[in-house]
Amino acid sequence: MSSSAVYSGVESFLNDRELTEVTFAEGVTSIGNYAFRGCSSLTAITIPDSVTMIGFGAFCGCRSLPAITIPDGVTMIGKFAFYDCHSLTTITIPDGVITIGASTFFRCISLTAITIPDGVTMIGNLAFHGCSSLAAITIPDSVTTLGHSAFFGCSSLAAITIPDGATTIGNQAFEFCSSLTAITIPDSVTTIGYQAFRNCSALTKLSLSPAVSIGVDCFSNCTALITAAADKDMPTVSDLLHYRWRRNLAVIERVNALLCLKGTWDHVENQPIEPDSQMQIDGVEAPLKRTEARDKIPKVLWRVILEFL
Repeated sequence: MSSSAVYSGVESFLNDRELTEVTFAEGVTSIGNYAFRGCSSLTAITIPDSVTMIGFGAFCGCRSLPAITIPDGVTMIGKFAFYDCHSLTTITIPDGVITIGASTFFRCISLTAITIPDGVTMIGNLAFHGCSSLAAITIPDSVTTLGHSAFFGCSSLAAITIPDGATTIGNQAFEFCSSLTAITIPDSVTTIGYQAFRNCSALTKLSLSPAVSIGVDCFSNCTALITAAADKDMPTVSDLLHYRWRRNLAVIERVNALLCLKGTWDHVENQPIEPDSQMQIDGVEAPLKRTEARDKIPKVLWRVILEFL
């Protein structure tokens, strides 16, 4: 094995741990599946303009590769293409690419920012899973689907804009995005999968349509969540509560108070509550009577409550 090599489009350098540099033969149009998988010492590569396709897992495990420029002619990047490229800090995706495939940038832990081109319509499952340094990403309006676990564990991501054309946010799509403080989900989104924002512990501001279908545990363990601002009434607020939240009395009081003030649980207001027992509705403790609830609202919460009225 040598530290440098020429790639003509047919060779495989699978698990060549001595390879540090690659050049391409003239006329190469594709990089084959697993062509450089496991080349953990590869530090430099220049992909020629003639290449239009990067295969499945082509650079998977190239842990020393700090940057790569994908030429404008590339229209397809295979799944797992840059999986576990731990040193990759920057990458440019050309405009011709329409799909970010499953696990394409899985656990690229040094990747700090990326711009997704306007033509992309889908961000695949686990596409940026575990990209713990990713602090900024631009998602174009052309994207309609965010796959399951697409940004799972992107713990440095403080803000993200869901495009107006998006219709689906997959299961666990933003779970453990512990720096995410605010998110607006456009009316075009009809489905948010289970645990989609679970453990987003810094999330304090959320805006979503009351018509959206919310999966189980979608916002569980979002301990800083203060506002769940629906555009009209608040029929989805009770869905935001997971049974585990019953242990957090501050959250229970806050949401119960809001529900009382909005009149969404008027049907339980006059039902008797035994002194030593608590009613359960949809896994959440039933609210106190409206007047009692208002008396228990901390002053600091009135600013939040007014946003719903």
